[in-house]
Amino acid sequence: MPEIVFVQMPQSSSILSPNNISTMRKRKTTDSPHSSTDLTEGKEKLRLKQEVGLISGVSLIAGTMIGSGIFMSPEEVLYRMGNPASSLLIWAACGLLAMFGALSYAELGTIIKESGGEYIYILRIFGSFPAFLFAYTSVILVRPAGLAAVCLSFAEYAVAPFYPGCSSPQVVIKCTAAACILLLTIINCLNVRLATSIMNILTAAKLLALLVIVVGGLVLLAKGQTQSFQNAFQNTTAGIGAVGVAFYQGLWSYDGWNNLNYVTEELKKPEVTLPRAVMLAIPLVTCLYLLVNVSYLAAMTQTELLSSGAVAVTWGDKVLGNWAWVISLSVALSTFGSSNGTFFSGGRVCYIAAREGHMPDILSMAHVRCLTPSPALLFTSAVSLIMVVSGSFTSIVNFFSFIAWFFYGMTISGLLYLKIKKPELPRSYKVPILIPVIVLIAAVYLVLAPIIDQPQIEILYIVLFIFSGIILYFPLVRYKRHSRFLQKVTLHLQLFLEVAPTTKDAN
Repeated sequence: MPEIVFVQMPQSSSILSPNNISTMRKRKTTDSPHSSTDLTEGKEKLRLKQEVGLISGVSLIAGTMIGSGIFMSPEEVLYRMGNPASSLLIWAACGLLAMFGALSYAELGTIIKESGGEYIYILRIFGSFPAFLFAYTSVILVRPAGLAAVCLSFAEYAVAPFYPGCSSPQVVIKCTAAACILLLTIINCLNVRLATSIMNILTAAKLLALLVIVVGGLVLLAKGQTQSFQNAFQNTTAGIGAVGVAFYQGLWSYDGWNNLNYVTEELKKPEVTLPRAVMLAIPLVTCLYLLVNVSYLAAMTQTELLSSGAVAVTWGDKVLGNWAWVISLSVALSTFGSSNGTFFSGGRVCYIAAREGHMPDILSMAHVRCLTPSPALLFTSAVSLIMVVSGSFTSIVNFFSFIAWFFYGMTISGLLYLKIKKPELPRSYKVPILIPVIVLIAAVYLVLAPIIDQPQIEILYIVLFIFSGIILYFPLVRYKRHSRFLQKVTLHLQLFLEVAPTTKDAN
């Protein structure tokens, strides 16, 4: 297992000395993916450990995907589509789309063997400016908002048993969500192996919980409770905007299909692990989601499901009776595990963007003993806490999906460019060109459909936020106008946090 790479330093030199701190690594955005990791004499550089194997990779994908969505989105998908059969088709289509997207990303991951997901692919293919806009939007808005949404749903289920028969106070929910974020910060800053071990355990727990729901549904079907499936296509919604929003809610439940690409440098044998983990995790999750939705519909009528604030809890009350608390506990564990996976990968975007010069230098550093990107994780945690205070679950999901699929489409178009213009690039895995074409068409539809059918002023605000990055890009990134004050802050933060610059893994 690759470990941190050290070079013996003179005893008089310290990694945390002001001289070493002030000698910042000036990484250019034109670095090759295969840039050397040779160490300069007299300096000590760190690199993140390659701790993520096939099992952990599958757990990272499945564990992040199976979170709050399958327990909170089914009623919204059913409401938008109008009937059970078409809602099940949406869930199946979302799974297929996630699979196609992940297979396309797997090829990108074997061409550009760097962590960072969409950010690093946009950077290497399209250049610095669009990559900065992605990093700026993702680090400040998308990833923290997604983490906040999952932690809020965790808090909803975690505190529900303490307030039977009534709604939980918002103050208690938000405080619990904030505590969840702080706990995740501690875990992920301490040790990569600890974070992945927790992820593996909670993935097993949530799979067991979903299996309980699936088995319960099959028993109900065997007893003849099939009323929800009679005239299943009646009243199907045909509006492109409604279908687009239904896809947003369904795809939120599949969000995480691309998470392994954010930690490529921490994978063992990424050219093998990445495509294999995708091919194992996503079909497993898709099958479980379809069976869980069938179980919900077997236990409840369409009206009952639509009126349920927490569909999994309602299912537990109807099927398990006095054991319904098991579902609440399972959902809480599931959403906590999903939060852990989101936090684990989301902090890496911030870290990689800083390493490429698109974020402050301090965010590109790793702890000298724990070997984790702790400054980036702390920053993500701080922004997520702000989102928890001000955000709501439903609005976050819709606008998160809009931004995410805009950049997914850009990334997939980059893969198509490489397949057409750079077929000679070495790659250990190739996806048929039809698959990324389908994903690109779907991305364009998901971005444009809600705008055309039901335009909302909030979407304009999001677009303005994305392009507000122009104000920061030219002075800070293009012309590198950095103040002395920022350098002093970086110096003191590096000393306080005990962090140092890292070097890329040489794949």
